Amino acid sequence: MARRVFYSFDYAYDCWRVSQIKNIGAVEGQPLLSSNAWEEIKEGGDKAIEKWIDDNMAGKSCLVVLIGERTANRRWVKYEIKKAWRDGRGVMGVYIHGLKNAGGDQGKKGTNPFSGLSVDGEPISQFAVAHDTPYSSSTYVYDHIKENLSDWIEEAIALRKEADA
Repeated sequence: MARRVFYSFDYAYDCWRVSQIKNIGAVEGQPLLSSNAWEEIKEGGDKAIEKWIDDNMAGKSCLVVLIGERTANRRWVKYEIKKAWRDGRGVMGVYIHGLKNAGGDQGKKGTNPFSGLSVDGEPISQFAVAHDTPYSSSTYVYDHIKENLSDWIEEAIALRKEADA
């Protein structure tokens, strides 16, 4: 059975790339919201967003941050990383800038969202790995992620257990 994960990403910029990752089918992630549904949640304010994140992260064993050009600077991505870590979930990242968007364009590599981020004084980067691909072609980037995603998630879960030991 596939692991259940929570995907964290910059919706406005990377939704198309994230859809490609979801379609791999190696893991079960939360449903991707339409832009209209996301706007409805946002209208409810910070508490509504936190509730949606908390509800959708429940029952997941790992947080997978899909790292695009602007992901590391997103407020809610940081919230999701901290929540997942505090809740004892595996935390890992995958750079997705090499995948093409709806317009056929690849992005620029973003900053590692775990660098310099601490939760309760504990540096996340010690146990949260951000995986990159050695390829530049979108097709090869996709294939590399597809071939490795399940293993990376298992590694993240094991590293989280190690952090608790």
